Amino acid sequence: MHLTLEAGCSVSQMPVTEGKSVQQTVEILTRKLELLGAEKQGTFCVDCETYHTAPSTMGNQGQAAKLMYVMHNSEYPLSCFALFENGPCLIADANFDVLMVKLKGFFQNAKGNKIESRGTRYQYCDFLVKIGTVTMGPSARGISVEVEYCPCVVANDCWNLLMEFMQSFMGSHAPGIPSVFGNKHDSIYSSADTMVQYMELFNKIRKQQQVPVAGIR
Repeated sequence: MHLTLEAGCSVSQMPVTEGKSVQQTVEILTRKLELLGAEKQGTFCVDCETYHTAPSTMGNQGQAAKLMYVMHNSEYPLSCFALFENGPCLIADANFDVLMVKLKGFFQNAKGNKIESRGTRYQYCDFLVKIGTVTMGPSARGISVEVEYCPCVVANDCWNLLMEFMQSFMGSHAPGIPSVFGNKHDSIYSSADTMVQYMELFNKIRKQQQVPVAGIR
């Protein structure tokens, strides 16, 4: 297991503008960023597959299956993240996916449950911003906004700066302080904290709607 230090970062959901599609709302957001002076810095992708404990491993009838989320982030191409519900985040090498195939007697892939956020990275002064379209299968389900303040690795030290900057292009939709910040106090922020935020965002979007919102055009 290896831990990657990272600047303090917020991951949140941006509501779809009324009367607009997901893609049109993304374009409105990115236009605001570009007007501020932000410059495109390539693309990014975060994906998540859900696994549940195999029935053969569950002793009691009616016992709820435990969930594990296996995630990847293009910012960390050599790593794979395994997150447990209300539990730890394991950071493993990229071949962890191969191990999951071998563990299918213990954990089974929840078919058709893959969710991902994909979009454009922007740099603005000391801030790195990633605006992503969240999809499940062919359907656009929502919008993710990740904002990172690059010079600071102590999460709580940079929250006020993050909030002020997010309000400049998200307006009243700027999020509250992430729960992972509250758990960190004055400790160092890491890549695992970002992945926990994405896991929470993906689960929130899954629960919000069973039918897709307006698709990508």
